[in-house]
Amino acid sequence: MNSNNEMRPLTASGKTILLQEAEALRQIADRLDDAFAGAVSAMLACSGKIIISGMGKSGIIGQKIAATMASTGTTALFMHPADAAHGDLGIVSEGDVVICLSKSGTTEELNFILPALQRIGVAIIAMTGNPRSYLAQHADIVLDTGIEQEACPFDLAPTTSTTAMLAMGDALAITLMQEKRFTHRDFALTHPKGALGRRLTMKASDIMATGEAIPVVGESVLMSKLILEMTSKRYGVSAVVDAEGRLCGIFTDGDLRRIIQKGGDFLQLPASSVMTGNPKSVTPDTLARECLDILETYRITQIMVCDRNNRPVGIVHIHDLVALGL
Repeated sequence: MNSNNEMRPLTASGKTILLQEAEALRQIADRLDDAFAGAVSAMLACSGKIIISGMGKSGIIGQKIAATMASTGTTALFMHPADAAHGDLGIVSEGDVVICLSKSGTTEELNFILPALQRIGVAIIAMTGNPRSYLAQHADIVLDTGIEQEACPFDLAPTTSTTAMLAMGDALAITLMQEKRFTHRDFALTHPKGALGRRLTMKASDIMATGEAIPVVGESVLMSKLILEMTSKRYGVSAVVDAEGRLCGIFTDGDLRRIIQKGGDFLQLPASSVMTGNPKSVTPDTLARECLDILETYRITQIMVCDRNNRPVGIVHIHDLVALGL
């Protein structure tokens, strides 16, 4: 195993590269001008779709930008420029916006399709490090992603330049997302799978225990029966309801321990005298993530789910939320 002395130069190298790329992004941010606003406006006004195109490493970045836009409310897809010249231009329609990525602005496959794009009648946005290039001259809007030097010591491998394109793409996607008032509920529609989808879409009604599984007693019930109800269910708690079945209190195993410590004949006490009044509750439509927020904020492990008349219809335990990856 390498010693700490041997590892330090490697760590220092990594830090230098990260700082170099961060500085390049800062410089690009300082240079950002109205062309960015023009690009966003063009995409907001787009009646069709956003098409991203680029070769090599720029193409890989283009695929990521398209994916980010598609998942944040902007219809977008990636088109390989070489394939475009052999038929894939058929996906392009008048009214689309095409974003072309090229560090040099002289990418042959990309520049070859520019006349065809112009004939179709699309808005062309160039993302390039060379504002005087063929690509820039034939674009409607130019976003400057120029850098002084790649992180590669030979200034050859696309590193800092692709980071710059990626960051510019993120800036476009998130600005569009904000301008479109894209919400977390909208986000959930495009991310229905996995923990993220569950966190954004699942409601209390989807995970709550119902029916006989709900620990509940009337407010006049004696402690002896209250304890039996609480311990016979798995939640360490019992809801207390009034004569109309409305939630009026809660009794937990913590409350029981405190009563036992005080001593005395507590088994004959009514639930109304030992419960905690005005307990927290949610509705069946409350999002699971909101249930989790309440549990964490108030440091409780379960919460009652009540209908519009405040009658308990379910219970949610924090363990259920954790088991679902929330």
